Amino acid sequence: MDSQKKICVLGLGYIGLPTASILASAGHKVVGVDTNLEVVKVLQNHGLHIHEPGLRELVGKVTSSGDLSFSSTPQLADTFILAVPTPMGRNKSADLQYVKSATRSILPYLREGNMVILESTVPPGTVKRVVLPILSESGLDVGIDIFVAHSPERVLPGRILVELVENNRIVGGIDEESTRRAHDLYASFVEGKILCTDCTTAEMVKLIENTFRDINIAYANELAKICESIGINVWEAIKLANYHPRVNVHKPGPGVGGHCIAIDPWFIVEVAPELAKLISLGRLTNDLMPTHVVKTVNTIVRPESKIAVLGLAFKGDVDDVRESPAICIVDKLEKQGYEVEVYDPYVKVFRGREIDDLQGAVENSDLVLVLTDHSDFKEVDVQSIADLVNTRRVFDTKNCLDREVWESARFIYYLLGDGKSRFSEFPVEQEAAIAIEVEVSPGES
Repeated sequence: MDSQKKICVLGLGYIGLPTASILASAGHKVVGVDTNLEVVKVLQNHGLHIHEPGLRELVGKVTSSGDLSFSSTPQLADTFILAVPTPMGRNKSADLQYVKSATRSILPYLREGNMVILESTVPPGTVKRVVLPILSESGLDVGIDIFVAHSPERVLPGRILVELVENNRIVGGIDEESTRRAHDLYASFVEGKILCTDCTTAEMVKLIENTFRDINIAYANELAKICESIGINVWEAIKLANYHPRVNVHKPGPGVGGHCIAIDPWFIVEVAPELAKLISLGRLTNDLMPTHVVKTVNTIVRPESKIAVLGLAFKGDVDDVRESPAICIVDKLEKQGYEVEVYDPYVKVFRGREIDDLQGAVENSDLVLVLTDHSDFKEVDVQSIADLVNTRRVFDTKNCLDREVWESARFIYYLLGDGKSRFSEFPVEQEAAIAIEVEVSPGES
């Protein structure tokens, strides 16, 4: 095709690999680059290191056609796309080491007319303060010889391939020509609207979207604890409130995970800490939910009991454990002396050992603790679990189980945010314990 580009995608994780595959399927010649030699080796041997519906088939198709290849080093290209991680540092600020390293790695390969696009989620101002000075080291004039833009991914794990194509796209260049060129590239595969702005606004838009969701979830989590304390069911209350045409309260849960919602709000706090008060409070509220779950477990079973944890991924039907509250909860339970066995149908290995045995996890357990809303858990044979456990108790933190089915198998069913049941099941002193929120340092999650 006339508009075919040679594209180098740096970073082959949950965003980079799907993006590279979609670009290759759109007719571009793409090389995917990752510094993790094992990842490159797996991909070159026709394997896959991440789970995403449809990705295996797509990668197989575009590698077989020769439109997608893999390397541990960059190559000459028309466009360089940086899709590398931006983890959160110890002080809640963005760790930009991967962005800096990826940008420097392409310097020897830059040529006049090249386009550089940062897709990684970053604090506002990163392109101007971090990326442009490094690109200037190439000796090329930024904005004249090479063009630069930011276009953040805005996709949901489990639907990445669909949403990369169908979702609206934000494109922000350092100047009009950079914006136009980036727009034209994404137009080769994006079916949604491509919305143009400047690079700093584009950086902020992604953070605004995820921070809105984080604050909404924090509201739901706060309501869950309030409802527990006053004896009503938060799920019922939220469902009824959401019948209002202008209300959309999100769902509560054991915490917030993933590489976006659990991290992005801090990137706004980083650039304006004295102003981002509500954002900080919402983030801390969600960070405290694992502690609240553990406090509730303490009212159900004693330390040294065996707990079968179902789910490590941060959301249902994916294998992504980044920032997962489930891992935080497991750590806290083990520190308190509980024996914890874990099962997740998507996460096959945890701390160096396989966790693919549901029966082994629940056998002789005193509590089944559900932390992820995988579809598998909704369809599990409850009676088979009932025959294996030591005590028939289940604590559903995601409201994903069929309560009637579990109770018909003579399980005592506990639900996060359900104060109605708690008042009837717990002694008075335990009711008070549930309502207490422990104090932790702001950095605890």
